[in-house]
Amino acid sequence: MNDGSDSRIDYDEVGSGPTVVMVPGSCSTGAAWRPIIAQWTSRFRCVTTSLLGYGGTSEHRTAATADIAQEVEVVETVIGRAGHPVHLVGHSFGGLVALAVALRKPDLLHSLTILEAPAPEILRRCGEDDHYRSFRQMSSAYVSAFQAGQSDAIAAMIDFYGGPGTFAAWPPGVRDYAIATTAANLMDWSCAYGFDLTPALLARISVPVLVAYGELSHPAPQRANELLGRSIPGGRITVIPGAAHFMIATHAREVAQLVAEHIDRTLSASSIEAAAR
Repeated sequence: MNDGSDSRIDYDEVGSGPTVVMVPGSCSTGAAWRPIIAQWTSRFRCVTTSLLGYGGTSEHRTAATADIAQEVEVVETVIGRAGHPVHLVGHSFGGLVALAVALRKPDLLHSLTILEAPAPEILRRCGEDDHYRSFRQMSSAYVSAFQAGQSDAIAAMIDFYGGPGTFAAWPPGVRDYAIATTAANLMDWSCAYGFDLTPALLARISVPVLVAYGELSHPAPQRANELLGRSIPGGRITVIPGAAHFMIATHAREVAQLVAEHIDRTLSASSIEAAAR
């Protein structure tokens, strides 16, 4: 799809039923959601996209101008085409962008699901210095390695999330795509650190929210997502047993069930409210 300028934004949809807009993380495209969509067997109308610099979505950020608001505009454009309100689901950096959408335009959403968003600033704001330092040490080393010409600098970031050996275990094509999109991922990190999340800001979210993270994920993103869920009024927090960060690929059945249950709860609550009017 075209947003009215020369920019392109990935847009695909399949199935029928309540509309679920699914936002992937960094170094990924809408195709990452196929394992989840397959679990639902056309239960939902699933709309997928890609963030800036991935898939067919144009990149118009620069290192100096990168801001999460630019990503929010992509998702808002997709929701506009899909027809709102929608159930918004985001994984990793896509989860952080989805959170920003909920803060900026909550009227676009029926519900929000965040699957282990990289939210280092909530750690800093809540005094979780050790966990915040873990993020900063990883990203600083990653940037330095890339600037020094290390072509696979992104491997250390992937292993931070998935555990040692995760990047090496990926299929060659997946590794190559991650390497090819490193520059975009570095801007994603700039956006994440620039997104000043506070408990007071999160307390403004009014839509039903589910926050999930992996049992085997790094402790820093685990704690960050726990704080997100605790800071959002009525937020639900779920730990996915046996999963690490790349849960939508490794634990598709469990993730699909969690998201579907969250959507069903939201729809049921909406029906009860409508009947009471």
